Amino acid sequence: MVNEKKYSKETANDVVYNLEYNSERPPLMIPEYGRHLQKLINQAVAIEDRVERNKIAKYIIQVMGNLNPHLRDVPDFQHKLWDQLFIMSDFKLDADSPYPILSREVLQLKPDKLPYPQNFPKYRFYGNNIKYMIDVANKWEEGELKSALVKVIANHMKKSYLSWNKDTVKDDVIFEHLYELSNGKINLLESSEELINTSDLLRTNQRSSNKISTTSTLKPKIMKKGKPGNPVHKNQNRKP
Repeated sequence: MVNEKKYSKETANDVVYNLEYNSERPPLMIPEYGRHLQKLINQAVAIEDRVERNKIAKYIIQVMGNLNPHLRDVPDFQHKLWDQLFIMSDFKLDADSPYPILSREVLQLKPDKLPYPQNFPKYRFYGNNIKYMIDVANKWEEGELKSALVKVIANHMKKSYLSWNKDTVKDDVIFEHLYELSNGKINLLESSEELINTSDLLRTNQRSSNKISTTSTLKPKIMKKGKPGNPVHKNQNRKP
């Protein structure tokens, strides 16, 4: 009885002294796989026999695939698992992969910076298409076609302006913006050109927004009145 108490006390002391805390553990490369799998990969790295190491690596891939059974047989997903295996081993695992082995240099490569498509952030409410149309109009020769295109652009600018600002806007404001966006090549500031009335544009924008909201909230009818074979409608048609 004394020996059993002594043994249990010594075992408890060993557990306390060997207890691991997350603050003392090394950080996980990919936390979603857990620390047990990370330890298994570390053991595979330490195996000297290459044949045995390759067997353990394939077994680890199977364990990783079991976490996503619906994707484990997809070739692209298998490639991803092997890449993650080398990442979690800190690129120290020397195993035969059916795919090109990922290197640390390739992983640390940064993609090229994409240019921001906004060319005129000062008037974002007009959109990029307006600027594209203005650039096209600048290349046209003077004439009736260019005048008609400029008028269409100005009216569309006014409509876009009112979509974001529900208040009225004067035509002079649109003409000033058009003059600025065209780099001074389209000047309607001193012309007698009149754009579409603000109330008409607001009414058009309201109809468009109502149509979009109605379409998005419309639900399909599950039952139609008089549908054959539906006992509910048969009961509804009965006279009391």
